Amino acid sequence: MRFKNKVALITGGARDIGKAIAQRIAAEGGKVVINYFQSSSLAEQTLSEIKSEGGDAVIFKADVRRASEVKKLVEFVVATYGDRLDILVNNAGGIVVRKKLREQDEEFYDAVMDLNVKSVFLVTRSFVPMMTSGGAIVNVSSLAARDGGGGGAALYAASKGAITTYTRGLAKELGPEGIRVNAVCPGLIDTTFHDIFTPDDVRAKVASGTPLRREGTSGEVSNLVAFLASEEASFITGANYDINGGLGLY
Repeated sequence: MRFKNKVALITGGARDIGKAIAQRIAAEGGKVVINYFQSSSLAEQTLSEIKSEGGDAVIFKADVRRASEVKKLVEFVVATYGDRLDILVNNAGGIVVRKKLREQDEEFYDAVMDLNVKSVFLVTRSFVPMMTSGGAIVNVSSLAARDGGGGGAALYAASKGAITTYTRGLAKELGPEGIRVNAVCPGLIDTTFHDIFTPDDVRAKVASGTPLRREGTSGEVSNLVAFLASEEASFITGANYDINGGLGLY
């Protein structure tokens, strides 16, 4: 029960990695706010599963790319669990669509950067005032931040690179307040992300070329996030942890 009586917010928490994180923190006693935007039915399902296991959680729809929506999210958290946040997991994000440079325009650039970078900025800026010494922020970056991503994912990779760097900068800024900031950098994880955007043959090829010869799971990522959010990681900050089965070794 590492998170007993602690309040946690997970953005993009309705499915896959976000869902697994929400379930893990709730299972260990945390009071969990699950933010979602489009996946309302999946959010309801996640909430139902957590409550069936005796967990304490709520869901709230908010577009975290918009300051006005984030403000509503803050108001909801305060009204539900009080004006303290112990754990913030910035998980909302995505590739939008795979596009090569000559197919991209300003609108596409804004869409990718708003979803992956602006959202983290807005949410973090809004919730840090509610965090005190002992608080933990975990951002979800990507292996793409280091290797440039797959085909048509250069902007996505750049946005995740921004998250990796932002994590280090915030760690230095917020450390004196006792707030730790880390990130996880997943490689090939069995998620809806890859179901939609990565062809099966490509997934199989990448998995077979990974030292562990498989894809990772959302649960394995949630294990790492839970560790970084817990007191067991009390002297870890500014770190970007790879979780990719060794894929980045080559």
